[in-house]
Amino acid sequence: MERYICETCGVQYENSAVPPSQCKICNEERQYINPMGQSWTTLERMMKGAPYKNWIAEDEEEIHSIVTKPSFAIGQTAYLVREKGFNLLWDCITYIDPTTIEEIKDLGGVDAIAISHPHYYASQVEWADAFNADIYIHEDDRQWVTRQSEKIIFWSGQSIELHEGLILHKLGGHFKGATVLECQKGIIFSGDIVRVTPDFHWVTFMYSYPNFIPLPASTIQRMADYLNGINYYRIYDAFHRIIKEDADEKVQKSAQRYIDALNGNFFST
Repeated sequence: MERYICETCGVQYENSAVPPSQCKICNEERQYINPMGQSWTTLERMMKGAPYKNWIAEDEEEIHSIVTKPSFAIGQTAYLVREKGFNLLWDCITYIDPTTIEEIKDLGGVDAIAISHPHYYASQVEWADAFNADIYIHEDDRQWVTRQSEKIIFWSGQSIELHEGLILHKLGGHFKGATVLECQKGIIFSGDIVRVTPDFHWVTFMYSYPNFIPLPASTIQRMADYLNGINYYRIYDAFHRIIKEDADEKVQKSAQRYIDALNGNFFST
């Protein structure tokens, strides 16, 4: 019996004698099946095979990014956010090994894990077990969980405060239960619910990034209105793109540009 991992999205499944017939995360409009076919690995194979290593870097005081090199699956970044003696792992990556565990323990460990949306479930239960941490997932995304655990807490409503200074907000858009993290340092961790563009001056919002499916104007307006009620100036996204200043203004300008483009008011072609 092995816990198979989809090599395209990096999400781990329950113990089974043979690999699942398909990955339900990838076999859906927001992801894709590799044109070479569905393929699977396990953490054990990853540790014994390709030279994967997790790199942990301090981005600013009390914020560390965690990324796997060489890149695996979607290639997202996880963040260890430390706030008033509480360590939150924001989003998850697949690869975890004893070296990673020890390095994070040296930073105080992990008290809780919060996930923005199903594409970043990764090997979240492995991380939760390693640090004896609960996992917070919005109940609207319950159906996408591929490995069950008593450590998973399905929260409901529009927001929940995990600890003083750390608030999860259900923003929707990319997924029904898509969530962002507000840190009272004036920072939002957005996964790719709000994605920073390459010039770091704009953001975008998508239903599907690999398949280029946009969100409707009404959804973008609702998301922008909700974010306008949060006090922040900086955004970290899932791929280590950071808007360091005036992120709130740039999000609002980006939302309006997106809506104008959808409505045919931004350009003529």
